[in-house]
Amino acid sequence: MPYTVVAKRDGYELRHYDPAILVQVTVTGDSQTAGSLGFRPLVSYISGDNLSGRRMAMTSPVLQESTHASQHVVSFVLPKNVSVDDVPRPRDSRVSTVAVPARDMAARTYIGRWTQRKFEDNAEQLVADLTRDGISAVGLPSWARYDPPWTPPFLRRNEVLVEVSKSL
Repeated sequence: MPYTVVAKRDGYELRHYDPAILVQVTVTGDSQTAGSLGFRPLVSYISGDNLSGRRMAMTSPVLQESTHASQHVVSFVLPKNVSVDDVPRPRDSRVSTVAVPARDMAARTYIGRWTQRKFEDNAEQLVADLTRDGISAVGLPSWARYDPPWTPPFLRRNEVLVEVSKSL
């Protein structure tokens, strides 16, 4: 997901993200297993299981947002060469695509295992840091995971992202 760093602050970065197209699936269960549950249908989609049979490159990060304690949206960002006009329609009814406009986000990066506790701790700290700096969060934090599961946990890059008001 291409972005420009607007500012570096104590504990986080402010970024401007370009418009993007997401392919996503909503899964039910706990947040720990949501990423795994959502991963398979999304990989199938980018591997050509779509109405045009088009294959697309895997990108990072894998995004996850909780809409409820037991409901989570898992998303892949489609490559830049996929436009809104030619995005393949999914075969799997659970999979959808959505165009996301340009937006401003705060990002807190952390290293380690993919646990709900680590995400929550870092999300709480990000929101506290934004409040300290007089910046308003818009919506709920999402989880961005950059590395494959075989990456040793001490090398895994993770982020908490939250949209912020335009007054940067």
